[in-house]
Amino acid sequence: MDRPLTILGIESSCDDTAAAILRQPEEGPAEILASVVYGQTDLHAPYGGVVPEIAARAHAEKIDLSIEEALASSGVPLKEVDAIAVTSGPGLIGGVISGVMCAKGLSASLGVPLIGVNHLAGHALTPRLTDQVAFPYLMLLVSGGHCQFLIAHSAEKFTRLGGTIDDAPGEAFDKTARLLGLPQPGGPSVQSEATKGDPKRFRFPRPLLDRPGCDMSFSGLKTALLRQRDALIAEQGGLTLQDRADLCAGFQAAVVDVLAEKTRRALALYLEEAPSEPLLAVAGGVAANTAIRAALETVCAQNNVTFTAPPLALCTDNAAMIAYAGLEKYVAGQIDDMSLAARPRWPLDQTAPALLGSGKKGAKA
Repeated sequence: MDRPLTILGIESSCDDTAAAILRQPEEGPAEILASVVYGQTDLHAPYGGVVPEIAARAHAEKIDLSIEEALASSGVPLKEVDAIAVTSGPGLIGGVISGVMCAKGLSASLGVPLIGVNHLAGHALTPRLTDQVAFPYLMLLVSGGHCQFLIAHSAEKFTRLGGTIDDAPGEAFDKTARLLGLPQPGGPSVQSEATKGDPKRFRFPRPLLDRPGCDMSFSGLKTALLRQRDALIAEQGGLTLQDRADLCAGFQAAVVDVLAEKTRRALALYLEEAPSEPLLAVAGGVAANTAIRAALETVCAQNNVTFTAPPLALCTDNAAMIAYAGLEKYVAGQIDDMSLAARPRWPLDQTAPALLGSGKKGAKA
């Protein structure tokens, strides 16, 4: 690279409107000069989940503000941006369209390249941004809308080893929180309650552990918790605080066991490729769960595999990861034009069969 490159990243695939400025110097790792995220939690809280129409309107209102703030924070004038990278799928289509149309306008007015980025690739490539990890590595993307095991062979080639066939873990945590009257987002609420509970009082199912492979299912686990809650209410006329804590602890223990065992299986498949520096990277909001992270670290230690997870701000949806994925495509000469389309579904592994289901957090891919 004969000169520094500056990339503006835009992300609007679900319920976070984000913009970031990333600079790649002539030598050394890329630098995040600014990363701005406008969340929508308060807008969706009364409805118990993300409402696509509300999300799309909020993106349209905030996307230019997030870009202006990122530029101001970074000290980079808009005219010094070398390329625009934008999430063009998968996700809630209204939000994706907002980002893509804004990026097209900026690209046309500035006369700079437009780069459409797969949102999942943004997550999957984040360990290269934060830790400069080498290919190939195993990626577990575990969030509110997605849960997949991916072998990252390059910035453009991914092999999916398995994924959720229904609810993603984050969505299951959110639904569990709603069932128990806990605030959203559900992940932190359920984890907090679980620390006060007995994980052995209620034995919830561990879906698909009796079947080979790395696919997962969490919808039935949520249903099992619903039935146990209703049984307690029918038996004693309500739930005690200890009941709620024990339900959360049992639910979380089941999710941990499923993810740990499926990770063990995915690692076995990944290690068959004999990587020189075997590594498991985890990204997504659920990666912040301390019990899940501890279990994954244990599995990695047992298999002599390095474990890494980006900082939480880069695990959840953000535009810095989109800018970095766009940077990788830009350097490879993969540039889009004004025909770039917003896509609700966009699997990273084009050869793998489609995963089933579509949750409130976004379309599975």
